[in-house]
Amino acid sequence: MPRVYCSVHPEDLEGDYTDRDGNLIPVEGVVVTCSRCEHHVESFGTGEASIRRCLYLLREECPREERNVYVVEEGES
Repeated sequence: MPRVYCSVHPEDLEGDYTDRDGNLIPVEGVVVTCSRCEHHVESFGTGEASIRRCLYLLREECPREERNVYVVEEGES
């Protein structure tokens, strides 16, 4: 299976809860993007588990239906 490198970027994501005014409360998260097709997924949290979840989701949701092994680009984490 080919190894495909992905970039990881921290980002505030729309959370599931709202404040008193009805505005969604942002949550820290990560966005992981495939270097081949630019497909991206996101997860709440910024730790290793959140990044691993995104790498798994990229494999499951690949728009090209490829079965790649997704890894984080060197120097990112």
